[in-house]
Amino acid sequence: MHLTSFRVLIFTLFLASCGEEVYTPPGRPEDYNEPLVRANKVITKNESIQIDQYIKRRKWSMKESGTGLRYEIYKEGIGPNVQPGQFVTLSYKLFLLDGTLCYTSDKDGLKSFEVGHGGVERGLEEGILFLKKHSKARFILPSHLGWGLPGDGNKIPMKVALLYDLEIIDLK
Repeated sequence: MHLTSFRVLIFTLFLASCGEEVYTPPGRPEDYNEPLVRANKVITKNESIQIDQYIKRRKWSMKESGTGLRYEIYKEGIGPNVQPGQFVTLSYKLFLLDGTLCYTSDKDGLKSFEVGHGGVERGLEEGILFLKKHSKARFILPSHLGWGLPGDGNKIPMKVALLYDLEIIDLK
């Protein structure tokens, strides 16, 4: 047998052996659902407490939506509220709750999107509907309404709440 043929044979045997063993965790998958749900509720509750403490320290008067979004409109805009299907353009600053500035329209450009069609954080989509053209507001997005478990892979770490300070510049 030639050395090349021997290498091909060894490589083929190696590939054939890869995948024979599949790890299966003990128990049934449905046995994990309840503990995971309980753990997630604890994590969400702790994050909510941290957000409430953050708001209290700043003496802000924020409202809370049913999803956990906190919002405060500190300058009322003009005209009717934003509606799904409209195109909105925002100036914004996006912070972590520790004060880290992640993104800003001054550096990264204005943010424009069609409301209700995704492409932005779920909490931003939700909060925008409370506003009018030229409104200024603060939104605190719990992690499940922001970038969630993975973060954005750049400046937003995993599982963190976010603070948007924004103004609606244009609405079409």
